[in-house]
Amino acid sequence: MKTRIIIIAVVLTSLIFTTSAQEYRVNTNDSKLKWTGKKVAGEHWGYIKLKEGYFTVKDDRITSGKFIIDMSSIENEDLESKEWNDKLVNHLKSEDFFDASIHPEAILLIKEGTPFKNNKASLKGELTVKGITHPITFETIKKDGAYIAEMKVDRTKYNVRYGSGKFFDNLGDNMIHDDFIMVVKIVPEKNM
Repeated sequence: MKTRIIIIAVVLTSLIFTTSAQEYRVNTNDSKLKWTGKKVAGEHWGYIKLKEGYFTVKDDRITSGKFIIDMSSIENEDLESKEWNDKLVNHLKSEDFFDASIHPEAILLIKEGTPFKNNKASLKGELTVKGITHPITFETIKKDGAYIAEMKVDRTKYNVRYGSGKFFDNLGDNMIHDDFIMVVKIVPEKNM
């Protein structure tokens, strides 16, 4: 009888101290995705909304996640003229760039992550834009209850070639850099 009680106590103790996975839903109102695109003559930047998302944390590492980006929500913040702002946003949504009417969502999948060390971790996953998927690796930082990451993305891998020096000659000042930057701040909701 004593042996059974000891075994049960050991099992219960090990269950208590075993770290279980926690899944978090993304608070889409407080989370932000800032994009920056550069060209020879300057740059443009703005925001795009997360439609939904979740991620799983186990043993102080992000083990998986899925984030759906609403491509029709692209906004520009650096142009004050409504006319020029509308032209840029409509161009970004057009087939020259992200073709948002045909491809309304981009998806970022997290497949694995390293343990956090000094609030930093490395994540690996896949980014799908315009139905084209490529692997992506980036760092994330835990800060003030949020997760912040900066990703450099080569748009030409996703068939976004407009103004690219790789595909068009003699662009001069109209050349647009192939890499764009996404700075993502993910704010989790309560545990699911």
